[in-house]
Amino acid sequence: MKISADELEPLFDALPDVVFFVKDTQGRYTHANLTLVRRLGLAQRSEIIGRDVTELFPAMMGGSYAAQDRRVLAGEVIENQLEVHIFNNRAPGWCLTCKRPLLSRGQVRGVVGISRDLGQPDGRHPTYDRLRRVMAHMQAHYGETIRVHTLAELAGLSVAQLERHFRRVFQLTPQQVLTKVRIEAAMRQLDGDESMAAIGMACGFADHSAFSRQFKATVGMTPSKYRALAMGQPKVLASRRPHAS
Repeated sequence: MKISADELEPLFDALPDVVFFVKDTQGRYTHANLTLVRRLGLAQRSEIIGRDVTELFPAMMGGSYAAQDRRVLAGEVIENQLEVHIFNNRAPGWCLTCKRPLLSRGQVRGVVGISRDLGQPDGRHPTYDRLRRVMAHMQAHYGETIRVHTLAELAGLSVAQLERHFRRVFQLTPQQVLTKVRIEAAMRQLDGDESMAAIGMACGFADHSAFSRQFKATVGMTPSKYRALAMGQPKVLASRRPHAS
């Protein structure tokens, strides 16, 4: 039995912490749940349908999302991509994005995907206290080289156990948590006037190229674009349209 996107859309309307979407081979939305509509500050679903991400997001973000869609249309599957989503009508939030090629008779006909908000850690899990020690270590030493074996030893677990328990408690791998900690630190520091290279090094990235690449993959824009956005420079949002997302 096959379920169409038309049938899935109202089901995802009921999930306030999940964005659901389907796009055609041109990257234009054919389906979107009400969570996405609301987060874009729009009134109706029809304001999204037929548009692509370059019309609905600020230029630097839309271009990044469009490139991601092109990878999926070429056959790539994106699983649990850690991202920061920035909407004009709400605070930035962390999410995990999954995208898959939409196939029909063996041909790619579009993109189907979800982005789900990162939930609160499971504080009732038996290993929570031990994992909190690992988190504290990451927070204190994110600017240094941190190896997963060191984290496992700190928690008194094997690497495999650490990975499993992190996914259960934080919904993320240890490496994803470390990336989150580093990107959050970088976002805070980008509010100041420190150089990009200095911020990247201070946040544990090997060089400016690695910092810029990871920041763009996670936030959807380069560090310099984010700094301009954070400082409220009009040029960053100049391409945003009245009903953009």
